[in-house]
Amino acid sequence: MAAHRKAAHRKPKQSLFTGSAARTAATLALAGAATATGLEGAAQAEPQLTPAQVKSKVDRLYHEAEIATEKYNGAKETTARSEKSLDALRDEAARRTDRLNAARDLLGSYATAQYRSAGIDPAVRLALSSDPDEYLERASFEDRAGDRQAGAVNGVRRQISDLAQLRARAEDELEVLASRRAELKKQKDAVRTKLAGARKLLATLTAAQRADYERSADAGHGGSAVRADRSTPRGSVAAPDARAAQAVDFAYGALGKPYVWGATGPSSYDCSGLTQAAWRAAGVSLPRTTYTQINAGRRVSRSELAPGDLVFFYSGITHVGLYIGGGQMIHAPRPGAPVRIAPVSEMPFAGATRVA
Repeated sequence: MAAHRKAAHRKPKQSLFTGSAARTAATLALAGAATATGLEGAAQAEPQLTPAQVKSKVDRLYHEAEIATEKYNGAKETTARSEKSLDALRDEAARRTDRLNAARDLLGSYATAQYRSAGIDPAVRLALSSDPDEYLERASFEDRAGDRQAGAVNGVRRQISDLAQLRARAEDELEVLASRRAELKKQKDAVRTKLAGARKLLATLTAAQRADYERSADAGHGGSAVRADRSTPRGSVAAPDARAAQAVDFAYGALGKPYVWGATGPSSYDCSGLTQAAWRAAGVSLPRTTYTQINAGRRVSRSELAPGDLVFFYSGITHVGLYIGGGQMIHAPRPGAPVRIAPVSEMPFAGATRVA
């Protein structure tokens, strides 16, 4: 009996599922695992975009890149001004340091002369002098020299103070420059990120879809047979003055040149770089960015437009072209789209300026 109990004690526990029940449970478990894996894969997979969706996202990225480009242009301009200001402060500090060193050398010569003549009582010097009149004349000269020495000391003090202030201004400008360089890098990275995103999306299209996108983009940006033809005949509307005519002529000469963000010519341009270069050819200096160029002259309405006027687009004033008459402009549209003629109506109109 005891042996029987021990054997019963050692008997293994039975599974809760046996036979067909076990097989059913295993099947359900495998099916559940497969379902979970499928759901996980579906959750990780990115949805396939249609060509129309790709076009929409690429257009948005190009527009965002242009916004960042204008911010980059502004940051580059202010950074250049800070660098120039800092260089000027450093040059002035160097000049003043040289003047201070010269003044200190002069003081040193005064101190040396004073040391050599110290300790002799004036009465003794008069008594020892063979010519009292000559001595008195020298004494008067030494008094005047003492006044000059005092003036020199005060001058050195002022120079030291001025130099300290100048160096403090240079340190402040250096901090400003570091901040502007950081902003410049931020905007440069933003442009590159947007353009890389656009390239990545375009790479998902087939060759035929990419060609369709380029054709639709050309149509949407006023693309036509004239876009790369520099011999395009000029418009029938005359420019209001000789300078505007020169700016328009320059823009016609830039037709077909590539868009490159941050470029101001002569081989490539971005939108504000083109308008700046066109008016520079006419002897007029425009600021660098779209949002500063709009304030570079007198605002005019759309109905008043004349060749040479700057036309601006989007609510943030992020794109600019040069009006050439007949409802047309010349502008640098976007990466991959060269300088071309396009209708002013192709983008949301934000205003126009007649350059003073």
